Amino acid sequence: MPAPCLTYEAITLQLRNPFRLSYGVSETRRAFWLRLKEAAASAGPAADSRAREGLGDGDAGWGEGTIPAYYHIPEAEMCAFWDAMARRRDPFPADPDVIAAWVGADGPAPARSALDLALHDRLARRRGVPLYRLLGLPVPAPLPTSFTIAIAEPEEMARLAREAARYPVLKIKLGSDDDEARLAAVRAARPDARLRVDANSGWTGEEALRRLRTLERFDLEMIEQPVARDDIDGLGYVQAHTDLPVVADESLQSPADLERLAAAGVRGINLKLMKVGGLAPGLAMLRRARALGLRVMLGCMIETSLGTTAMAHLAGLADWLDLDAPLLVSNDPFDGLRYDEAACVHVPERAGIGTRLR
Repeated sequence: MPAPCLTYEAITLQLRNPFRLSYGVSETRRAFWLRLKEAAASAGPAADSRAREGLGDGDAGWGEGTIPAYYHIPEAEMCAFWDAMARRRDPFPADPDVIAAWVGADGPAPARSALDLALHDRLARRRGVPLYRLLGLPVPAPLPTSFTIAIAEPEEMARLAREAARYPVLKIKLGSDDDEARLAAVRAARPDARLRVDANSGWTGEEALRRLRTLERFDLEMIEQPVARDDIDGLGYVQAHTDLPVVADESLQSPADLERLAAAGVRGINLKLMKVGGLAPGLAMLRRARALGLRVMLGCMIETSLGTTAMAHLAGLADWLDLDAPLLVSNDPFDGLRYDEAACVHVPERAGIGTRLR
């Protein structure tokens, strides 16, 4: 039998609207699709079934590795990690409990995440069960996802908020001048919406407190990452001065970060597979966050339905979902998670992660 192999390819995602954060603006994002392959599938009913699932000849599992430029992880380092893993000749793991050790901790987090996802996808497909069952998790709860409104002029943000009338929860990107005018315009356009504010590290601690004194009147649900990534004490300082949950995003990239955030008094985390290295470390951090009394949001980068569907399988353990990336791109090549009329997220009951090529 041919040795198992690993291949990957880049995908350029086209954003439906320019995506402006406190870091800058972009109209495209790069994603990487990783595939594990084993011996070619034989012809017959099994091959026909694989074709219906959008699987190539011999495909064993799929993963995604995607990270925005402001994380400063060179694509060359991700590709070097996958190239090194492709040279391995030991068999893929046969048990999900050994995936973390097989992947290791040396490569960039999004590169490790892609391999971790593909290995989990492979095992769940081989066992004929959805990913959440492979992991022994509860059925994913149909929670509503937030829908992101990126930084723009107040009138444009109001227009986008009105167009998003089907989404009961909006995440409003702030962290630049005229934040109050922007949020006022969105609230006027959507008095019914639950609003979450995300500053993407755009403020200092004192600036966050000044702004919150004016922004809290817009009936907010939370404030995400108000200060710089490495200012965990600053996150705790902001939390001590507001009743809103302060949710850490960029500041959470390792188990050590999680412990520091809990010690600082932060009330919530935004967990993203691409930041932490995949499902195995992500699930361990989720469970530890629960033990520490933190609330958990499941989030994503600008990525395809492959990565976001994998994350959605953990929804049975989450408080909030921020899994709108497939709604923000116009050329998602995959079919996976589904959004109902109330914007609640549903995972496919197909084996594995459950994504197919469109």
